[in-house]
Amino acid sequence: MAGPDPAVAAGRLAVRRWLRAHPAPTAEPASTAHPAPTAEPARPPGPAPLALVACSGGTDSLALAAAAAFEAPRQGWRLGAAIVDHGLQEESRAVAARTRDQCRSLGLDPVEVLAVRVDRDSPAGVEAAARQARYDALERAARRLGAEAVWLAHTLDDQAETVLLALARGAGSKALAGMPEQRGLFARPFLGLTRAQTTAIVAASGIEPWQDPTNQPDGPYNSARSRVRAHLMPLAREILGPGFARALARTAARLRQDSDYLDAQAARLLLAAAEARTGQAASGDEGPRLTLDVAELAGAHPAIRGRALLAGAQAAGASPGGLSAAQVEALDALVTAWRGQGAVHLAGAIAAQRKCGKLEFRAFPSSERAPEET
Repeated sequence: MAGPDPAVAAGRLAVRRWLRAHPAPTAEPASTAHPAPTAEPARPPGPAPLALVACSGGTDSLALAAAAAFEAPRQGWRLGAAIVDHGLQEESRAVAARTRDQCRSLGLDPVEVLAVRVDRDSPAGVEAAARQARYDALERAARRLGAEAVWLAHTLDDQAETVLLALARGAGSKALAGMPEQRGLFARPFLGLTRAQTTAIVAASGIEPWQDPTNQPDGPYNSARSRVRAHLMPLAREILGPGFARALARTAARLRQDSDYLDAQAARLLLAAAEARTGQAASGDEGPRLTLDVAELAGAHPAIRGRALLAGAQAAGASPGGLSAAQVEALDALVTAWRGQGAVHLAGAIAAQRKCGKLEFRAFPSSERAPEET
């Protein structure tokens, strides 16, 4: 008897590996000292854990849904789906409804469509605003439904594109490390599979995916990622060989190990340097949200200090997406190149200033200028 299509087998194996690394809870083994032959088999202490597939109706997420629908019940997991309707296209509601039906036909339950509002005028761009709205909606749904994980269908090709885009921006090792396999609720079981494999999975499974026009190079947003996907990746494979994407993904995995270690060291440095952590300041309260000892920071390696300053700014309330490399460099200059310069203003109406050997992060109305340092 012939086995499944090789791509289908690879998809199921990827899901199985994740599930086995995160085993479902089981009942305590029964004592064998006095076996009871007539006793019923032990049952799990509660309902099986739930995972949600974030399904757009595209090739990758439907391939993940199909593979997971086969594997999850065999590993003691329940499987549902969350479909985010961004409302950015006229047919978005119909696409979401069709995707809902496809997920249900695969046996997924619960399956929910999550309608979100996207700020089309966001300074970060409509794609970034849609991404944030999507992740927020998925996290809320997971909490409400009691899901243990939300599975994203990013592939090895997505990872390679992410690394290339980070290189083009001159990003540091944290961005070059690409997307993690797991971060909090969100997991990426397919990060080792290629887009060719997910295409083969849906074809072998008889599923018709939706082709998102925004992913096309001539689509409505003409994004850098879609142009990289359509033009740069095929050219790189032609010039550098078919293993180009896998090599980039391997580089990202190695850099992630380094980045995780540096982040852990930065967390220790931040804890050692922190002298006052008051959390979110009350309205009108101009006290520091976070105070760091400059001498403690100055003695650290620049790679660790920069990460600690970034984490400190975020802890004080600065918007993570609005912190640029230039701002982190300016924060570092307050520590290592102090010449009496003024405060560094950060997104989120936060300003950092040096005073009496301390680096203070304070809340300032964005309309006001921070006082000069003394």
